[in-house]
Amino acid sequence: MGLIITDVGCEMVLGAYFNNTWPGAGKNLTIHLNSNNVSPSDTDTAGTYTETTVTGGSAKTLTNGSWTVSITGNISQVLYAQQTWTFTANFGDTIYGYYVLDADSNLVWAEKLAAAFTPANNGDQLLITPKFQMSKGTPT
Repeated sequence: MGLIITDVGCEMVLGAYFNNTWPGAGKNLTIHLNSNNVSPSDTDTAGTYTETTVTGGSAKTLTNGSWTVSITGNISQVLYAQQTWTFTANFGDTIYGYYVLDADSNLVWAEKLAAAFTPANNGDQLLITPKFQMSKGTPT
């Protein structure tokens, strides 16, 4: 499943880039792991997703200004350093994907993992490299 930018996310990107009008422009984003099996849609909101309760699965801050911008294969993208979640307790939640919120808790984008992940042991890890792509064609 590919990354889906929400309608609100599109408005945010365009407003921030072209008009510096979005209230959250220039603020940090947060990445959250979701435990409900959702196929992301552009009409989703933050309420569409249920954050995991597994100990070690807390949201992480994606600091504004720490993204690497590049063009790879004619696709413009930003990458953030790989994020690692190390789970220690409350096993049972299956993690189906992640979603990204702005500073005002607006859902910007979401992505379903290629395979669901269920931490079962102390020390199990999930690694995600946050990536946002824009292209005149179909992003990978």
